[in-house]
Amino acid sequence: MIKTGAFAALALLGAMLANPAFADDKVAATVNGVPIPQARVDLRVKIATAQGQNDTPALQKAVLNDMINLEVLSQAAKKAGMDKDPDVIQQTELAKQSVLVSAFVQDYAKKHPITDDQLKQEYDKLKAHLGTKEYKASHILVDTEAEAKAIIAQLGKKGNFAKIAKEKSKDAGSAAHGGELDWAVPSNYVAPFAKALVSLKKGSYTKVPVQSPFGWHIIKLDDVRALKVPTFEQLKPQLMQRLQQQSIKDYVADLRSKAKIE
Repeated sequence: MIKTGAFAALALLGAMLANPAFADDKVAATVNGVPIPQARVDLRVKIATAQGQNDTPALQKAVLNDMINLEVLSQAAKKAGMDKDPDVIQQTELAKQSVLVSAFVQDYAKKHPITDDQLKQEYDKLKAHLGTKEYKASHILVDTEAEAKAIIAQLGKKGNFAKIAKEKSKDAGSAAHGGELDWAVPSNYVAPFAKALVSLKKGSYTKVPVQSPFGWHIIKLDDVRALKVPTFEQLKPQLMQRLQQQSIKDYVADLRSKAKIE
């Protein structure tokens, strides 16, 4: 039955407001009668510019064409019944959850900003952890203590450390370079290795095999130098990211602790 008069006008207005295509949104294009909201196109352009692209008419045209392609393919997928496929339904739900969670996390970060005092405290902790020196070391890694002792004995008879490392070390990466490792702070190594390394004098090697989860080491200290730690301003972006991630991680842990999980 066709409605007329004031009631018909109100009904039409209600229908228009309930339809996203008419609710304070312009239509960028229609595909088989299905509208593509301009707001959706604008959002895609915003994402593209955030990734470094310039907002130009060419970009907007490319985005709109991409949105039209998506709508055409989406309609074809629905026509083929893909929207009824259980796996597709679950993937769609996961995608919706991911978008929702991403928005929530961004909002949480805005409402819980990291202060400069927190960043400076984290910087000081990092400096203390790194120490004031970095070390250039070489090592020979073998499977057993007996092998390590035999190599130490060989070195005591003026054996060549680099040559032995190339022949016997099971650490293939450093063995190819005579056992040499990159410059590093002690905290980069496992505890037994680090403790032995800092106790050595330049040019000396461990006279007792050092055991770690990787095997048995003979460690030689090649050089030591003062550590040049990047400034606070240089590390500030990384520190900010780390503290934000930790803040969100702690919040998730708090939410889990309060959730009823069965």
